[in-house]
Amino acid sequence: MDLLETIRKTIVPVHKEGYPFVAAFFVASLVLGWLWDPLFWVGLILTLWCAYFFRDPERVTPQDDDLVISPADGRVSSVQMSLPPEELQLGSEPMLRITVFMNVFNCHVNRAPMRGRVTTIAYKEGEFLNAELDKASTDNERNGLVIETRHGAIGVVQIAGLVARRIICWTNPNEPLDAGERFGLIRFGSRLDVFLPAGAEPRVSVGQTAIAGETVLAEFGSTKGPVISRRA
Repeated sequence: MDLLETIRKTIVPVHKEGYPFVAAFFVASLVLGWLWDPLFWVGLILTLWCAYFFRDPERVTPQDDDLVISPADGRVSSVQMSLPPEELQLGSEPMLRITVFMNVFNCHVNRAPMRGRVTTIAYKEGEFLNAELDKASTDNERNGLVIETRHGAIGVVQIAGLVARRIICWTNPNEPLDAGERFGLIRFGSRLDVFLPAGAEPRVSVGQTAIAGETVLAEFGSTKGPVISRRA
């Protein structure tokens, strides 16, 4: 039983959205191997990478309505005041925006940063610029959610990147979400923007690694002030 439990914890499940891609990579490996044996192993490595990309590990999410949890795995690339996208109708005043950039090696399953109810889902076509660029938040293809929380409305925006070509969101308006609950994913490199109302104090710094469903990005009602960080 201990061995089975160890295997279960070691092998991370693949999200069902990745099944067609993993299958396609494997079939391509067989075809390539039929043409030339060494190509099968190249294809097999790519198949394993594809399964790794679509992994969907369990996460342990803090259950505190004052905390804002990272919606994505990746690197915190921006912590600043910024205007929210017009389609979210969150007003014309700057909000605290925390950005998490996902590269092709990060887990791409997206999770709700706070508990609340989805009031708006707004998809907007756009370009596929490098997601690390600041203008990607306004120019790239994106899908935004507005979640009504005890601290007011927050925005969560899935932004396609240079490689990404498909944003997936399986939640719907008027549905409740728990903090850390899965709501979508983006295929390949991309980013997530979280827009927070007044009262949110950042708890991360630019360059920090974030883990979806676990890392605290910001906190409401804190008297600690901004986080001070140093490289070590």
